[in-house]
Amino acid sequence: MNVLRHPLDLNGRRFLVTGAASGISLATSQLLSQLGGRVIAVDANAEGLSRAVASFEGPGHDSRCLDLRKVEQIPSWLSEMASAGGTLSGVVHAAGLSCIQPIRLLEPSWYRDVLLVNTEAALALARGFQPKRVAHPSGGSVVFLASVMALVGSPGAAAYGMTKGAIIGLVKSLSVELAAKKIRVNCVAPGFVKTPMFDRISALWDTEQRARVEAEHPLGLGEPADIANAIAFLLADTGRWVTGSVLVVDGGYTAH
Repeated sequence: MNVLRHPLDLNGRRFLVTGAASGISLATSQLLSQLGGRVIAVDANAEGLSRAVASFEGPGHDSRCLDLRKVEQIPSWLSEMASAGGTLSGVVHAAGLSCIQPIRLLEPSWYRDVLLVNTEAALALARGFQPKRVAHPSGGSVVFLASVMALVGSPGAAAYGMTKGAIIGLVKSLSVELAAKKIRVNCVAPGFVKTPMFDRISALWDTEQRARVEAEHPLGLGEPADIANAIAFLLADTGRWVTGSVLVVDGGYTAH
């Protein structure tokens, strides 16, 4: 009698998740561990990273304190991780920096690191994942974090929207280029999610501004778990026929 594997079962699979110390990345890492996956948690925050890994379920997890601004080193980091612990079944790039600034005040110094972490690191991660010595022989899945700010306009979000819009273009090209290697490439575009980054941004709003943002989400503001669920769907066999897609998870924000 054949025993069917649940399409969300990640047992025996190894995933790298960036930004894993907090927010969406932490929720994603925790969910992947609950589904049986082994997580390599990456973050620049060593203390937060240690707390995060302690919250994962099951054995076999690892962590690396890395600065994703050093994009030229990322491919070699992935090669080292694969050599040390085995090939990877997927990469999630959910680490990100915010940049909300009116264009009249927007200097390159404001967005240079944002572009490095949000966008250039994504390209470097895909480049590092695709060699045979890194990606599992059966293929794999790459999931980037885009944003509704790449799909709709918002005052002061030009630089941030630029970095996330580039992610969508990157996904379209890489999904075609890497399909022959059985590597799927997708992104999730969240609306406003209650994370530490959101808390820092919303702290600058008055009561009227916050009410307006909340009203733009018919289903209310999101929780990190809402985005983690979508990422897990794309990593697991549930997403095996999905590539080059932008999965919008925004509580109805872009439905207006």
